[in-house]
Amino acid sequence: MEFTNLGLQSALANTCKSLGYTEPTPIQKQAIPAVLNGADIIAIAQTGTGKTAAFLLPILHNLFEKKLRGTTALVLAPTRELALQTEAAFRDLSAKKFRCVTLIGGASYRRQEDAINKGVSLIVATPGRLMDFMQRNAIDFSKLDTLVLDEADRMLDMGFLPSIKRIIAALPQNRQTLLFSATMSPEIEKIARTTMRNPKVLEVSRPGKTAATIEQFAYPVATQSKTVLLLDLLERERFSRVLVFTRTRREAERLSHILEARDHTVNRIHANRSQAQRQVALLNFKSGKTRILVATDIASRGIDVDSISHVINYNVPDAPEDYVHRIGRTGRAGNTGRAITLVTSDEESNLRAIEKMTGQSVERILLPNFGGKLQPVNVATKFLGGNLGGNKTSRPATRSFRPRR
Repeated sequence: MEFTNLGLQSALANTCKSLGYTEPTPIQKQAIPAVLNGADIIAIAQTGTGKTAAFLLPILHNLFEKKLRGTTALVLAPTRELALQTEAAFRDLSAKKFRCVTLIGGASYRRQEDAINKGVSLIVATPGRLMDFMQRNAIDFSKLDTLVLDEADRMLDMGFLPSIKRIIAALPQNRQTLLFSATMSPEIEKIARTTMRNPKVLEVSRPGKTAATIEQFAYPVATQSKTVLLLDLLERERFSRVLVFTRTRREAERLSHILEARDHTVNRIHANRSQAQRQVALLNFKSGKTRILVATDIASRGIDVDSISHVINYNVPDAPEDYVHRIGRTGRAGNTGRAITLVTSDEESNLRAIEKMTGQSVERILLPNFGGKLQPVNVATKFLGGNLGGNKTSRPATRSFRPRR
């Protein structure tokens, strides 16, 4: 199937070809025709499935075909990195024929305001910075045609629900709303019932499923030996590009300094870094100037680098969903990748919760000299989900969303 078969105008389809997109992804095949038909949608898809283009392409199609004027589309994103990534994709797909501005903290408010005053077709924003502009009456949303809630589950996890409610309340009611999420939670359903018009639910993978292109391993380790094991893995194995996730900003700083002292090319991204520092770190990682990027979960959904060979979880995340999004940074765009988790005995329960949610086992590899212990596996854990060893891809499913009465 080609992009023209989805109802997109030929100019957009040609742009996709020139960018190397030869065939629509499953989420694009389902979402683009539905959006072009005017439906509200809830798209449940894991990271790396092409969802950004799934909403940008129909937005651009309408801009070309309907010759819309003013700010007609708004995309809300949970992190600065994801917002900037969406803006870059819009510029590529539109061939710079339409103006876009990203409203995020850590960047010049004046420059963002000047861009709005010059006129933009699309605004991509994090909720906090958008609220600043709206409270100053600095944006005119009277022509708004489309609202996109990208990574909606992550925005809710980050506490943005009150801001999202206030933003939606200030927008025109006669609009199309597109919600993209990795999971279908009760909170997502509540937003849908109160803000969307009979949305279609599009699912291309079971929520919480990890990509089949990712091999997963866990290394049992004593707490005091984690850093030594990380260094051993990085220096013994030939990893081409590595993303290391830590639980805290302090750990990210500490690890990056230790890695620098061992002559690794490394940078870090976390909430205490300025926006300029975060952008430089990401650009250098993308270009290959730095081989290792250490990050907190702020980066788990905002890094779009197709050539990450390995994701290393220095800590097992508390929320199983965060594990899925972390390792989803590798194994993208049809490439294979590896996810390695360093797990202490105290973190074993978190790892088993991840296995339960994903329905997949994570192979333990015990290395000598690092103090790790293999934990006993009880029957309930061994047969979680009935498919621990499998990596089956679930069939695409489309179903109607019916509001509760």
